[in-house]
Amino acid sequence: MGKLVLTTFVTLDGVYQAPGGPQEDTRDGFDQGGWSVPYADEDFGRFVDEVFGRVGAFLLGRRTYEIFASYWPKMTDPADPVAAKLNGLPKYVVSTTLDRPRWAGTTVLGGDLAEEVTALKERTDGELQVHGSGALAQSLLALDLIDTVHLLTFPVVLGAGRRLFARGAVPTAFRHTGGRVTAAGVAIQSYDLAGRPAYGSYDLPDSA
Repeated sequence: MGKLVLTTFVTLDGVYQAPGGPQEDTRDGFDQGGWSVPYADEDFGRFVDEVFGRVGAFLLGRRTYEIFASYWPKMTDPADPVAAKLNGLPKYVVSTTLDRPRWAGTTVLGGDLAEEVTALKERTDGELQVHGSGALAQSLLALDLIDTVHLLTFPVVLGAGRRLFARGAVPTAFRHTGGRVTAAGVAIQSYDLAGRPAYGSYDLPDSA
């Protein structure tokens, strides 16, 4: 059974919206898209290549799928590990409105999310990977379906935009499994799902 792995970019104030370009996602009047681009360096690229080296299939939200589908099919260099995997491996997009996906190898999932994703995990050889796809990621986290999160935090505060861990998120504990910081200052931390949070207190003990 494959693992469901989320790789996601956030700002210091938790925003995931439009990391890759000004027009990626302008919902709610968001005009600060492309905030991750200045921090792309060799360390960042090396980590991305490592992640794509473990993939067996991709699970994407509709918006991220459309962004990827407009770009990656044009990248035909077989030596590009990201393009080769995205174009060659199965892609599953969660949508109730997309009926004619134009990217080869795409299957649309429009049924019960928990059932379909669980079945996908069972039949995927390698990691079933979610990239970006903030709304889908939130739904998968709420259903406890994600096994591992690679959280890439960029050293920038935007003060606006959609946040990955928004108010109302299901309380969830994670186990830290590794991390590094790129030369440009991106903190890459990996976590495995560990169930519900534990709670305690720093109250002083009663005096005798």
